[in-house]
Amino acid sequence: MTQPTKTHRITWQGIAIEISYCPQWLEGDIDGYNIAHLEVRAMEPERARLPITETGYKSHFCHHADIEQYGGAVEFVTAWLKSAAKSHEWQIHLEKSKQPDLFEL
Repeated sequence: MTQPTKTHRITWQGIAIEISYCPQWLEGDIDGYNIAHLEVRAMEPERARLPITETGYKSHFCHHADIEQYGGAVEFVTAWLKSAAKSHEWQIHLEKSKQPDLFEL
C-alpha cells in the first residue's frame, strides 16, 4: 500500500524550497526495497536554479532506505544540495550571479 506524501519547507541559501516525500510510492517493492518518490521545488524565487536542477524542480525516485539513512527527506535534500553546491558548474553559476556580464546587458 502506498503511503501519503509529506510536504516540508526549508530555506536554503535564501531560496524557499518545498520538499514533497512519499516513502512508499509503489504498492509493492522492488528487490526487497520500497521505492520512494521525492520532489524538490524552488518556491521563492519561483523556479530558482538549484545545484540539483536548473529548472527549480526535481523529481527523484530511490530506495526508501536511502532517504532514511539521512534521517528523513529534509536531511537528505539538504545534504544533496550541499554536496551538489560544491560542483564546478554551481560555483560558476554563483560567480555569474554576483557580477553582471557586460555582453549580456
